[in-house]
Amino acid sequence: MKYTPQAVDGVYLVDLEPHSDDRGFFARSYDTAEFAAHGMRPEVAQCNVSSNHRAGTLRGLHLSLPGHPEAKFIRCTRGAIVDVAVDVRPESPTYLQHVAVELTADNRSALYLPPHLAHAYQTLTDDTEVLYMVSVPYAPGAEMGFRYDDPAFGVSWPLPVSVISDKDAGWAPFDADANAERFAAGVPS
Repeated sequence: MKYTPQAVDGVYLVDLEPHSDDRGFFARSYDTAEFAAHGMRPEVAQCNVSSNHRAGTLRGLHLSLPGHPEAKFIRCTRGAIVDVAVDVRPESPTYLQHVAVELTADNRSALYLPPHLAHAYQTLTDDTEVLYMVSVPYAPGAEMGFRYDDPAFGVSWPLPVSVISDKDAGWAPFDADANAERFAAGVPS
């Protein structure tokens, strides 16, 4: 696999290195030893699938609270998405910066996010499916979020938002002081 560091500290774009022949190709899509060698969390506690009916659907921005170190490895298995990671870790050298990458069924790229980044994606096509592995089990009460259009982050979404949950549309605006307090109270891993 090919690991390309992104503009946000700890985020990697991971591409397959296919071995092709007349049958098609074979490629590794996940390797715990390579993840560890790149400083990435190799644990997988859950694997989730998200199906989205309409282009323009937006999910996020979600993150796990300090003390609940949820790393994510995201791949689009049908259709196409723009996947976004926003660095809200107050002590990070890339604090409040974001990265946006296009993940498609055709490019087969994946995005790795270390714990405590705000994550969202928007579908670019109808009938999109996203597969993501997470390093710890889901824990009710250990998550939070920010509005997808919060000016503090400066994310430009490629399409108008066609579908969004009430929960995602209703997240509070980003507050740097409250965010720093949350991180100070927990122990981000």
